[in-house]
Amino acid sequence: MTPTLFGRWQTRIFLLATVGVLITLFFYSSKREGELFFIILAYVVSFGIAWDVLYVYIQKFRWDRDWPGAFQLLAGIWEALFILGVIKFIGLPGVSIEKFDFFWYICHYSIVWLGVYLASQSLMRVIFPRWRFQGGQLF
Repeated sequence: MTPTLFGRWQTRIFLLATVGVLITLFFYSSKREGELFFIILAYVVSFGIAWDVLYVYIQKFRWDRDWPGAFQLLAGIWEALFILGVIKFIGLPGVSIEKFDFFWYICHYSIVWLGVYLASQSLMRVIFPRWRFQGGQLF
């Protein structure tokens, strides 16, 4: 499947709003500063929308114009490091550096991204059979 920019946006928002929120609810209920996980998730969505513009541009240089699943997984690592760097060196509104816990960030981000990745590679193809043939667009 070669996702369009609009399809990437729809898929990213849909998966983070469903799978991401469900996983984040677990972290929210298990930690005292649980709302921080939802703030981080919102930043993942926001920065991800911007990253998708770059990913679609880079994708045009590949001979098959496709984006393999392994690249998606590696993009998740890059995005995690980017958000971590912004939090540590610049700061983000709503994210207090004093309350920020690196270990819980890695745990939360990794599990959310793995859940989203697995859902995009399996459940999306079952629940939305035409999703692959419409450039990743759900509607």
